[in-house]
Amino acid sequence: MLNISPAPECATPKLDHGNYAAMALVGEGRAARTFGRLVTVAVVIFLGALFLPWTQNIRARGTLTSLSPDQRPQTIHAVIPGRIEQWYVQEGQLVQKGDTILRISEVKQEYFDPKLLDRTQEQIMAKELTSKSYQEKVNSLDAQIDALSQSMRIKLEQAANKILQGKLRVQSDSIRVVAARTELKVARDQLKRGEEQFTEGLISMVELERRRVQEQRANATIIDAENKLLDARNELLNAELDLGGIRNDYRDKLSKAESEKYASMSQMYTTEAEVTKMQVDLASYTVRAGNYIIRAPQTGYITRAVKSGVGELVKEGEPLISVMPARFDLAVELYVRPMDMPLINTGQKVRFMFDGWPAIIFSGWPNTSYGTYGGKVVAIDNLISPNGKYRILVGPDPDDKPWPQALRVGAGANGMALLKDVRIWYELWRQLNGFPPDLYQDPMHVGIDKETTS
Repeated sequence: MLNISPAPECATPKLDHGNYAAMALVGEGRAARTFGRLVTVAVVIFLGALFLPWTQNIRARGTLTSLSPDQRPQTIHAVIPGRIEQWYVQEGQLVQKGDTILRISEVKQEYFDPKLLDRTQEQIMAKELTSKSYQEKVNSLDAQIDALSQSMRIKLEQAANKILQGKLRVQSDSIRVVAARTELKVARDQLKRGEEQFTEGLISMVELERRRVQEQRANATIIDAENKLLDARNELLNAELDLGGIRNDYRDKLSKAESEKYASMSQMYTTEAEVTKMQVDLASYTVRAGNYIIRAPQTGYITRAVKSGVGELVKEGEPLISVMPARFDLAVELYVRPMDMPLINTGQKVRFMFDGWPAIIFSGWPNTSYGTYGGKVVAIDNLISPNGKYRILVGPDPDDKPWPQALRVGAGANGMALLKDVRIWYELWRQLNGFPPDLYQDPMHVGIDKETTS
């Protein structure tokens, strides 16, 4: 078996560059040292950059709109149905408030009469005169009722006086009957005693006959008194009956007059209601006649005619033309995700890049960007939009440079809502872990909250 021992180590000979002419031509290699230095510098710069400030932000896409609703594009609609007769404007033309845009004519048969307003006014005047005549009739009936009431009162007083007189006469005649009966009794007693005395021979025949005559006169007197008493009682009964008749007669007359009065009042009120209805119709006709002319609601530009041509029919509420107000305060309508919604506050600053304006963007250093414009959050919707995002309204920042004058409503914009300033290493760490941005709080608002809490 062979015993193989390891070869002894040999020292590597050092290369002497001076012994080779080619090495003298190439020279000493310094690329490795330069690369190493560059890597070292890059690492130092990278580590230093990790501690630079970085502004967290939320990006969103939006469109330009107006802060005030009355400054946004609006469509003018037809209030009444009609037919287009004449246009007075062109698309793109500037119109002032109240300028005539177009004129339409009537298409409903009941409004074709060119003198409809005058005829309706004449009908109203005729109805008013009718109502006035009914009012005069009511006044006359009131006077008649007052006269009847006064006459009834007088007649009733007369009848009452007549009844009182009848009662007094009955009382007087009753007294006469009683007196006549007393006289008749006395006369009969005297005649009886006279007959006895004549038999005894105490008185003469003449005296006896005289007493007989007195008895007959007393008898006749009582019969006359009783007849007068019966007449007085009949007159009293007739007076009482006349009193009831007078009351019933005048009550019938008063009821008839009041019935005519209330009928006249009913006709008067019905006529007044008709007058009111006709006045409403006249006002409606007047307003409708004013709707034949379509006028500009405010100063603006004619953007697009929805209905065109002459003779085209339009329906009630149908759009006719679009108008863009000449003066408007721009704002940007942004839509943010629900997860970013809690990070947005009113008054928060936003940077914009408008479509059509060149910009150089450094999202973490908004102050060093070029071509961006500042804004502040004006309003935040509390209800989510149909697109699944929340709408925020951002107006110009008065402390920043003004927005371009050539901006128009409807143009696009990219917005960055600025949040808290952090270090770059923290932002990288947050992005790698998928954490949301930090909640930004304005120091001024924080101070106000602390004071409110205390």
